[in-house]
Formats: sequence, C-alpha cells, structure tokens
Amino acid sequence: MNDQIAIPCVVMRGGTSRGPFFLSRDLPADPALRDAVLLSVMGGGHDLGIDGIGGGNAVINKVAIVGPATVPGADVDYLFAQVRVREGIVDTSPNCGNMLAAVGPFAIEAGLVAASGNRTHLRIHNVNTGKLIDATVATPGGKVTYEGEARIDGVPGTAAPVELSFPNAAGARTGRLLPTGRPTNRIEGIDVTCIDAAMPVMLVRAADLGCTGREAPSDFADSGFRRRLESLRVEAGRLMGFPDPGSMVIPKPILIAPTSEATLSTRYFMPHDCHSALAVTGAVALATACVTPGTIAAEMVGPLVPPVAITLAHPSGQLVVRLEPGPIARVQRTARRIFEGQVFARRSHVPHSMLAA
Repeated sequence: MNDQIAIPCVVMRGGTSRGPFFLSRDLPADPALRDAVLLSVMGGGHDLGIDGIGGGNAVINKVAIVGPATVPGADVDYLFAQVRVREGIVDTSPNCGNMLAAVGPFAIEAGLVAASGNRTHLRIHNVNTGKLIDATVATPGGKVTYEGEARIDGVPGTAAPVELSFPNAAGARTGRLLPTGRPTNRIEGIDVTCIDAAMPVMLVRAADLGCTGREAPSDFADSGFRRRLESLRVEAGRLMGFPDPGSMVIPKPILIAPTSEATLSTRYFMPHDCHSALAVTGAVALATACVTPGTIAAEMVGPLVPPVAITLAHPSGQLVVRLEPGPIARVQRTARRIFEGQVFARRSHVPHSMLAA
C-alpha cells in the first residue's frame, strides 16, 4: 500500500494570506479525518511546518475548502480552517476574509460557478459562520484574470480587483453584535470592547497595554505582554459565550490607537502573533465598532454614520472598509493562483484509511 495519500490541491493567495485550496469532495467528510489530513499536509507539530506546506506564520497556515452550495441563495460553500502547526490544532471557528478573496476565482476555475460577462458575481456561503458574502471577480472574455491595476497594502505589485460585500455581518459566531450585552467591559482593570461582526474580536486601547499601536509585529515578542493579552482574550471569550476560548483562535485581539493618517491605527493578533497587515473580517468588525455608540473605538474616533469609509492603518499600510446602510461592509482585495497539482498526506498520520484502496 502506498504510504502517502495524494490530494488535488491549488495554492492561492487571497488578500494578504496564502494557503491551499481544496474541493470538498477531495477531503474526508468526517471532521476528525479531515483535520488529520490537513495537519499532515501542513506539517503540524513543528513551528515552521517543516514536514508540510505550512509555514512559521499564521497568515500562511490557512486552508480553504470549497464545494457546491448547501443553502438556498448561495453559489458555493466555503469552509475556512486555521491550522495551528505549532500546537497541532485545526480550528474552524473563525472565518478568513483574505482567503475569501480567492474563493470566487477558485470556484470559477474549478467549474463550480460559470463565468458571466466581464465581471462575475457570486454568493459565498461561509460554513464557519453561516453568513453569506457577495464577491465580484474580474472575468474578461468569460475567464478569470489575475492581472489588473488594483493595489492592496501588504502585497507587492498590482492585480485584478476582487470586491467583497458583507451584508448583515453582525453576530457571525455569537448571534449578537455585542455578545456581552454591553459596548464596553472591564477585564483585569482594562476597558475592552467585545464585538462580533464578520469575526468576534476584542478591542483594546494600545496605550492601556503600554503600546503605541504603531509597533512592528516583531515588537510584540515579549512573553509578559503575550501572557497578558492572552489572559484578556480568554476572559473576553468567556464573556462572549465561548466555553473554551483558550483552545480557539477567537476572539481575535486588536490594539487600537488614534492617528492623524487614518481613522485608527491597528495591530491585529491571530490570536498570539501580530498580523503583518490586517484581517478583512477583523477590519469589518473594527469598522462596525467605529459606528457603534459606546465602544472604545467609537469613543476614540467620534460620531460616524454610514455611508462612511473607515481607513485602518496596519503594519503594511492601510485597509479601507466602506460601511453602507443595510448594514453592508465592502472591501476590495486581490488574489492569485500560485500552484496546482497534488499535495501528499502521510497515511500514518490519518487514523483510518482515507481511500478505499
């Protein structure tokens, strides 16, 4: 018997993230078997994912699983998995808006959705949250293109734009915009905002943790700071209703600070490493907080009412979230197809045989 399992795979960049994309039919339906395969593929158990295609940073330890839609009104299903290679954990509790940017192009090229004119609109069902997201993909002549003039901070060069629209993003995981019932809570003497819009996040004033909100990601290596942030995050998760937030990547912590160059300066954690840019779903949550009275973000930026553009500074530049009545949050991203072929999982890593033969 072959001791390796070959699985069709496409590696894609979505926004400022990168990872393997799989068709759902090519992975085990059983979640435990699926996760064992993903850990083997990504190199779980090692900080750098040395025995797989993962890496030493959370932004390249992400997986997208795409298949036919299972809910009315959607064109495709998208299940996101954050693979924590160091701990050997696969977490499907969050969504990822950056990887989401590549779902449309992948689905069209996989034959799940037919291209329609020069711009193809599709509705994506995010299985993680149950929410529907609209995507618009450039398809000149009925074919996906990755070349264009759109530029996003955190990615070199330009590419074709992918427009993402998040309607009614509130309560993505908890069912409520303010899961604790309050716009501000006090944890360990620190004011935080717990908000759930596209992604459950915990907002903290950078200054309250002795930071400026303009640090480089590498500046957050101090173990004392990490322990304190994690303690706040875990307690915030409990207040939001998550039974064991220490074993989950949500809520995501975001440090915020005032700045003259944008609406806010941000540092986003995943949940322990600082993102080199900013998660799209986290940006939607933070932008929503900016227009939600009583949150620490709203108090920092002053009164804002949709339609409004929220500009969020991050270590690689800026990300703009356009909030419209509805409510709807719109973000522009880009994507690129990088590699296609087969990736191999070690059969010895899978509890049961994935294949009949």
